[in-house]
Formats: sequence, structure tokens, C-alpha cells
Amino acid sequence: MDELFEKVKSISSNFNIPGEITGYGVIDNGHINKTFYVVCSDSGVSRRFLLQNINTAVFKNPIQLMSNVIKVTDFLKNKIALNGGDVQRETLTVFPTKSGDSCYFDENGACWRIYNFVENSFTYNAIESPELFFSVGEAFGNFLGLLSDFPMNELYETIPDFHDTRKRVINFENSVKNDTAGRVSQVSDEIAYVLNSRDKTGIIVDMLSSGELPVRVTHNDTKLNNVMFDSNTKKAVCVVDLDTVMPGSALYDFGDAIRYGANTGAEDEKDLSKVSLDEELYRQYVRGYMSKAAKSLTEKEVELLPLSAWMMTFECGMRFLNDYIDGDIYFGISYPEHNLDRCRSQFELAKDIERKIGVLSDITAKAYEEFK
Repeated sequence: MDELFEKVKSISSNFNIPGEITGYGVIDNGHINKTFYVVCSDSGVSRRFLLQNINTAVFKNPIQLMSNVIKVTDFLKNKIALNGGDVQRETLTVFPTKSGDSCYFDENGACWRIYNFVENSFTYNAIESPELFFSVGEAFGNFLGLLSDFPMNELYETIPDFHDTRKRVINFENSVKNDTAGRVSQVSDEIAYVLNSRDKTGIIVDMLSSGELPVRVTHNDTKLNNVMFDSNTKKAVCVVDLDTVMPGSALYDFGDAIRYGANTGAEDEKDLSKVSLDEELYRQYVRGYMSKAAKSLTEKEVELLPLSAWMMTFECGMRFLNDYIDGDIYFGISYPEHNLDRCRSQFELAKDIERKIGVLSDITAKAYEEFK
């Protein structure tokens, strides 16, 4: 007897999905949630569904999380339908439990959900060409554009202060002061970079608070592999992994996509001579993004897009450094200096963005003029 299949079958039977559960498979490409596909046969037709165990150690209020996901995907479905799109492929669908709930808690307290399975699709794990990064920009620009008039009072802030860089600097300073792992003396240059950059870290959060920047639906994990591509057309079809969807700034999503996708080196690159901001990749992403989002963005948001690339890179590097100083208690590491290498790579990228900020501003302005 396949005990895992019996468990998957037992859990899935609590959801309102059609047919008899006849098979399953493990999807092993996520870092946070455990994911399976479930095969259901209904009148001789087989269909797959996506079953996920939500990691409640990371997402402590799954009910609020699922409320955000359902409200956002329902809103997207209406927009996609009005645009003549395919609501079954262009966004996720949450299948409720048989009692009408958004998720199911098993006898051990584990939380489960079921989505549609986007068939005939795939993801990339590396930027293989500037054209690919253009398509990723289109996908996340479209996500922002479709949700530009979403009623923001309906969303929960599931991870408070997620990108409040000013508060993260305060936490960082406390870690330096406490020096729990006795490592502060080893990273004086990196600490100096954080402290010397402190005055810039509150720009976005202050403008959000004052209303100079609009609060928007943000994805907060704009990695390449969170975009599904159609297997036939090779075009972006669906943005997935909506667990961190919540109120925020469009600048967070844009900046993090650039941090992740336009770096010529790896996130943990030891040879810092390999780390820089690829201007052509930046140009292609911002053009793809503007082709879908330009009409939804304010001029102030457009002006600050290059700064957001620096801000998100700086914030990420600071978080790696903070964890190294604290003794590697948050991010998983493969060797003792892993977080330090990550930090140095991110800071090198941030410094290169600073050097190129004028060029990036020109590229951004031209793309905005092209598509607004």
C-alpha cells in the first residue's frame, strides 16, 4: 500500500473537486510549502489539481492568507473575462472544501488547500535571454495593471512591515549592538555600508504613509519561476505563488525583480568582479513591465523605479548580513560564510546600481514615454 497516496487521497477527499481520486505526484520545486498534484477521473476524463500543505511556521494566519488569495484571484478572473482571456489558465482558482472553507486542517493541525493545475505550462529557473526577461516584465506589469483598481481595504497585511526598510535598519542596529554570535568585528565594512545608507532607507515607506505613493496589491515574490509559460507559445500565461500578496508599493515588486533577474552574478557569488547590474536586462524588463503597467503607474512611481532596484537589493543584503551577525538563524545556509557571501554579492550589486542610477533613470523614462 502507498501510504503517501492514501494520505493525499484522504486529505483531497475533503475538497469540492469532481470525480474519483485515482493518482498523485510530488512537485518538488518549492522551498516553503509541500506540493502535490492529484489526479481525478470524472466520467472517463482525467484532470489534475494542485494540493499544497501551507507552511504555518512561515504563514502564521493561513485564513487571512487565503482570504487575500481568493479576493485577488476572483478580481483577476473578472478582469480576464472582460478582456476575453482564459480564466482557467491566466490566474489561479481556489477550490473550497466540501464545507465551503478556503482550506482544510487535518487531524495534526496541518493546513491544506487545492488550486487548479495549469496544464501545458512550464517555468524557467534562469534568465536565458533579454527577451525572456521582457516577458517576465510583461507578466508582472499585467498583474499590477489588472489589479490597479482593486479595493485595498479588503486585503490583510499578512506579514506586517515586510518591506519597511527603516524598521529593518533599526533591527539591524540592535543586532550589531548585541553581537550575539561574536561576528561584528569581522564585518565592519559591511556594517559601515548599511549605516552610511541609512538616510535613504525610509524614502518609499514615508511616501506611502504620506500618500505621495499609492498603496497597491503587491506580489512580494517576483522571481522568474513564479511566472508560468505556455508550452506551445512560450508566452507568459499566469503569475503564481500568491502567498505574500498584500498591500504595499509597486516599487517593491519591480525592485525585487531587477535584483533577482538583472544581476550578472549569482545571489551568493564569491567573485564580486562577476557581479553587476546588466543594463540591457534592465531595459528589457522595464519595457515589458511598462507595456502592461505604464497607464496604471503614477509619475512619482516611475521616477522611483531605479531607486527601488537599489532599495530592494540593499534590503536583501542587509537581511543576509543581519542573519550572519545573529548566527544564521533565519536563512538556510550551505556553509558557515554563506550568508556573508550573499550579503557581499547583494551589496556589490547595490553599489553598481548606485553608480548607474542616472542611466537607469533615462532607460525608465524612455520606456514610460513609449507605452504610457
